[in-house]
Amino acid sequence: MAVEDTMHLLTQNKRSIANYRCKTHPPLAAVVGEDRSLLSIPMATLLGVYKFPQISYASSVATLSDKTRFPSFLRTMPSDDFQAFGLTRLVIHFGWTWVGIVTEDSEYGWHGTQILIKGLEEAGVCIEFLTALPTFLSKQKTDQIVKKIENSKARVIVIFATFRSLTPVMKGISRKNITGHTWIANDGWATYRQFSGEAFLRTCEGVLGFTGRTGYMQGFREHLSHLHPTKTPDDIFLRTFWETTFSCKWPTHSNQTGSDGANRGMIKFCAGNESLHELNISFLDMSSLITGYNTYNALYSIMYALRNLSLCQPGQGPFKNGSCARIQDFEPWQLLHYIWNTRFRNSNGEEVFFDAGGSAPGLYNIINWQPTFEDTFKFVKVGVYDSTAPKGKDLIIDQSTILWNGGQSQIPQSVCSEPCSPGYRKIVQEGKPLCCFMCVLCSLGEISNQTDSTECWKCPEDYWPDETKQKCIEKSIEFLSYTEPLGTVLAVTSVVTAVIPAVILVIFIKYRHTPLVKANNWQLSFLLLVSLVFCCLCSLIFIGHPRDVTCLVRQVAFGIIFALCISCVLAKTIMVVIAFKATKPDSSLKHWVGPQLSNSIVITSTSIQVIICILWLSISPPFLHKNKNFQIGSIILECNEGSATAFWCMLGYIGFLASLSLVVAFLSRKLPDSFNEAKFITFSMLVFVSVWLSFIPAYLSTRGKQMVAVEVFAILSSSTGLMACIFLPKCHIILFRPDMNTKEYLLRRTVGSNKVK
Repeated sequence: MAVEDTMHLLTQNKRSIANYRCKTHPPLAAVVGEDRSLLSIPMATLLGVYKFPQISYASSVATLSDKTRFPSFLRTMPSDDFQAFGLTRLVIHFGWTWVGIVTEDSEYGWHGTQILIKGLEEAGVCIEFLTALPTFLSKQKTDQIVKKIENSKARVIVIFATFRSLTPVMKGISRKNITGHTWIANDGWATYRQFSGEAFLRTCEGVLGFTGRTGYMQGFREHLSHLHPTKTPDDIFLRTFWETTFSCKWPTHSNQTGSDGANRGMIKFCAGNESLHELNISFLDMSSLITGYNTYNALYSIMYALRNLSLCQPGQGPFKNGSCARIQDFEPWQLLHYIWNTRFRNSNGEEVFFDAGGSAPGLYNIINWQPTFEDTFKFVKVGVYDSTAPKGKDLIIDQSTILWNGGQSQIPQSVCSEPCSPGYRKIVQEGKPLCCFMCVLCSLGEISNQTDSTECWKCPEDYWPDETKQKCIEKSIEFLSYTEPLGTVLAVTSVVTAVIPAVILVIFIKYRHTPLVKANNWQLSFLLLVSLVFCCLCSLIFIGHPRDVTCLVRQVAFGIIFALCISCVLAKTIMVVIAFKATKPDSSLKHWVGPQLSNSIVITSTSIQVIICILWLSISPPFLHKNKNFQIGSIILECNEGSATAFWCMLGYIGFLASLSLVVAFLSRKLPDSFNEAKFITFSMLVFVSVWLSFIPAYLSTRGKQMVAVEVFAILSSSTGLMACIFLPKCHIILFRPDMNTKEYLLRRTVGSNKVK
């Protein structure tokens, strides 16, 4: 019928004759229609042969944008391509990654669905299932689709179909009371009021649908309200509408006579004075006239084209040699040219034009199905989609106005796997879609600060992840600080242990003329006490923020001072032995007695250590090192000894001097008491060697501030041992037993000792 009526329009005669036009004046300007793409396609194929303008107000199938097949087809309805893009943007906007798709088994359904699928997959959205609605009613196929939806894990179902093909499936879904799904509707059923009944309330609540734009059409409501069958007696549709609306019959010959005569008293006849103004019917509702609005724009497009055609000035026309078309006699292709180039703003301020495919721009309203107290749905506008807007501004949604299925206000989730929180990364499960994944905590030293991150990033070298592994924070700097308890205790201990030998030195200086002090080589005792003071104070260099200078100084200072200290002890021990041996008659050691030998021993022994330290500093000196790998989340400031060989040579030399002193002291322990310090030196060297033998494994098994604390403890312990064993007994005699600090007492002890032997 569509093709036949099109032929009649072209022929302009009761009998349609192909390639023949019966009348020449006035020409038929253009055709507005059809609504369904199924009818528009054959019409456009035929009208395109003659370049006859055709403007559809409802046909949206993308195929009609092919201008090689349909050169004279235009439409004020956007192409389905725009709608498919808009549906994709809607799914992405709400973060749904696991959806089902139901499509109509037709060119209309499959073309839009293919664009939808491509857009969703590019955005990382996975499709759990894709199913086609049966072309012809099939209970078996319908039940299969209903069961698939019921068993689906996807909470969001996108349906690209017309209401005719969708109705059996939606009835099956409502019968089984399947709820909890969010239905995304294309314009083929987004405003279908048959799904607005009580049976569909729980199922269809919260539908989000795309609909064409509506707008105010000036004077149209007034025009409708003044319609009357008597004004247009040939309009059969208006008569039928009138009879249905007012429940009456127009008087005709058949219902006034003949077989209907018996029922004449039961028939209510239309009087003709009925008024549409008095009725509250949806016919006069201008808020949802999508098709009417598109028709309005189509008619105005033709009107503007005709006006522009009539205003053409000869010599300035768009055709050959600047010619114009005559308004009384123009060819269809001439008007088509003007329609293609029409661009105007309608009474709503919207710009109307046709793109390269002959379609209107993709402008859609997004509506939400919300229940009313009358157990129906109202279609609430919650957003818009504008394909001409820049990306990011093309979709505008007012989420606060949306009511989801089940009356919820919170956006429903539709995912195969729950999103991975920041601090985790997702890994795809083998054999499953990309949207089905596992969340794995970021590895050591890595973070992720995004939801659903596919990878974790390593923190910079001086940074470390926080507890949640969401951001990098600066690593804590660790060293043995004066402010922490351990550092404070060691620092105070160092000062206290340095004060004690200093006090003893003062005592010895004060009592330097007493026999006890003279008998114990007071010059070496003074030097030993001074070196002990510096031994205790040098431990302070190990505490606090390490720097390049302190790293260079601290081990060298420790090594030289301790070498001096042990050299003094060694010299004292050797001098005790020589002094005793020199008392024998004809002893050749007499000329060695004196400060020259002791000074030579101290200077020589200390010089060797100085040479070792100079070689160390020249070849591979210590330096400040930031240890970033030993302890998680911390940077340990430590001094790298540079050459480990030089460090152990320095320490080994101190051990050699201590061992030599221990041996000499042990061998001389039975000498007369008046000269003999060997017992005390033996004890002190035993303490010294024990401390440093324990230090070696402890030092090697620790790092950072614990290593420093071990060395400081060894320095203080060994220094205190030397001081306590050698000097405290003498201080006791000097201060508390002055009767023992006399020459007579010392000589008496010496004689007594010899008698015992």
